[in-house]
Amino acid sequence: MTSITLRRTPLFDALVKVGGRMVDFHGWEMPVQFSGIVAEHKAVRNACGVFDVSHMGQVFVTGPDAHRFVQYVNSNNIKCEPGKGVYSHILADNGGIIDDAISFCIEPERFLIVVNAATLAKDFAWFEKQSAGFNVKLENASDRFGMVAVQGPKAPALAGEIFPAALRLPRFGILETEFGGEYTVVTRTGYTGEDGFEVAASPKGINAFFDELLRRGGAYGLLPCGLGSRDTLRLEAGYLLYGSDADEDHTSYEAGCGWVVKPKKGEFIGRDAVLRRKDAGLREKLTGFRLTGRGVPRHGCAVYKDGVRIGALNSATFSPSLNAGIGVGYVTPVNLEPGDKVEIEIHGARVAAEVAKTPFYDNKV
Repeated sequence: MTSITLRRTPLFDALVKVGGRMVDFHGWEMPVQFSGIVAEHKAVRNACGVFDVSHMGQVFVTGPDAHRFVQYVNSNNIKCEPGKGVYSHILADNGGIIDDAISFCIEPERFLIVVNAATLAKDFAWFEKQSAGFNVKLENASDRFGMVAVQGPKAPALAGEIFPAALRLPRFGILETEFGGEYTVVTRTGYTGEDGFEVAASPKGINAFFDELLRRGGAYGLLPCGLGSRDTLRLEAGYLLYGSDADEDHTSYEAGCGWVVKPKKGEFIGRDAVLRRKDAGLREKLTGFRLTGRGVPRHGCAVYKDGVRIGALNSATFSPSLNAGIGVGYVTPVNLEPGDKVEIEIHGARVAAEVAKTPFYDNKV
């Protein structure tokens, strides 16, 4: 029997100290919850919460061809505007989604791509393969950084106490600064549907920053938050979970993210293939559903329309904000409309539900 050694983030000891219940998450020992999923969820919606996201990957691209390379490996239009970032998909040659990522322009010849933890090795190998012919240097700097996300309506005030310049950041902005004498990167994105910031620093720096957040956070209703509330928050906000809602078998159009494909920007990996698949007609589409009956939907629950199975849920949970079960899944036909009646099979029983517009929750961030 083979034992697997789980990786730990620089904040592991600090998270355990404040009550984190640790679980295996794609090979990382991460907290699923602290005070409770619902309490943490509501803290982020009404005040603020802090998440350890140190498992995320950071890839730096530098050199004269940095912008051209980042454009080539991304489907969206990554502008060469220092201080700004763009959400995008990284496509395979067949147009399927290798990963979803955010690319930031720090300087005209220096970019940072933040990728998902589970796909970091695959993504970096893909970047290296595609870099032939480009005058760029690629650095997987993930092991040099820890990272936390501070999210919620009170997050700007809290983060602004520590980094006043962060308040001037636009959505998807980035700045370089320092904390406790350590090089620090601050971005303004998020995975919850709320305003907030991500702060990346060395292991020493991120521990000092986490301690400072906890010291100041009581006045802002700050709670440490785990993977459980991160999932309920992101699903309410309509964000994809790579590996569940997006993969190489599906295109950005099928995933409901056709807006990240910018064919007019010029050549990029998967461009022609993804357009061919779009023109051929979508075989299925990621669609939102909300239970009108009682129950908690989960991944894999079958979806029925007029007694016919049309697909299954890829992500599903109970929404604390809506007080109802919600989920998204790839289904056919693709022309369903919000309000259309369906049934979700939960533990062998079919529960009444309806097609729902996503995001399920939107505070217009």
